[in-house]
Amino acid sequence: MDRRAIKFDWNRARAFLVTAEEGSLSAAAHALGMTQPTVGRQVSALEEELGVILFERTNSGLVLTQSGADLMVQVKAMAEAATHFSRLASGHVEAVEGVVCISATEMIAAYILPPIIENLRKQWPKIEIEIIASSDTSDLSRREADIAIRNYRPTQQELIAKRVQDTLGHLYASKGYLKNLEHRQSPHDLNNAVFLGADRSNRVISYLNKFGFDLNSSNFPVIAANHLVQWEMVKHGAGIGFMMADIGDAEPLVERALPTLPAFKTQTWLVAHRELKTSRRLRVVFDYLAAELSDKN
Repeated sequence: MDRRAIKFDWNRARAFLVTAEEGSLSAAAHALGMTQPTVGRQVSALEEELGVILFERTNSGLVLTQSGADLMVQVKAMAEAATHFSRLASGHVEAVEGVVCISATEMIAAYILPPIIENLRKQWPKIEIEIIASSDTSDLSRREADIAIRNYRPTQQELIAKRVQDTLGHLYASKGYLKNLEHRQSPHDLNNAVFLGADRSNRVISYLNKFGFDLNSSNFPVIAANHLVQWEMVKHGAGIGFMMADIGDAEPLVERALPTLPAFKTQTWLVAHRELKTSRRLRVVFDYLAAELSDKN
């Protein structure tokens, strides 16, 4: 290998890759945690370094040139190799210290994790925890998070998953809202009620209708993608919403909307990348979370 032939800066190549993937300098800057002018300078410097034009600057934004498209294939391969290298290096760190990033839904992050993280850090004070509270799925293979708590089993072969519990949930509403409903014996008694949704899709409607409801989009006049916001709206009487039984039953402002309806059941999985699982600090956090979450069965 002719090492003298490598005549470009990887950081500039990464700026090019992320800009091409994100579609703009501003989006790339946000993804990289940099300023837009810095990303722009790195891309321009790479073009000068390589002697090629990577993007056409048009009124509608940046468009890859043919040279840019050809180089994208190689830069993507480089990025995958760099990520693989980073995972391997992390996997050989034996000290129980450093940062561990955990991805979980807003409700788990807000209501379930705080006491667990508090006790974990009492035992391992040199472990630093970052929490991503979102219903969006973090890409573990790209190191968006180290460990994820999910309500489904992953299918990617490079991931290790442990089923930690079956989570029970119910439909809840504020006591004030429920006073306006005369009968609450069967799903059909709630067909004219207001429900809260996370989006405008029909997934929740189709799911509930399998249990005997007869709902449509008119039953969902309030949409809140953030589950913490949605739960606050439920507590304040905006309508009926889902919640885990442990959280919903402990909230004095609400009651189960249908006390006789069996609980909705979902699986809870703890997920990590198989190479990261060999890191001692990640194994400590993974195993501790598994034990604590399993105790909630």
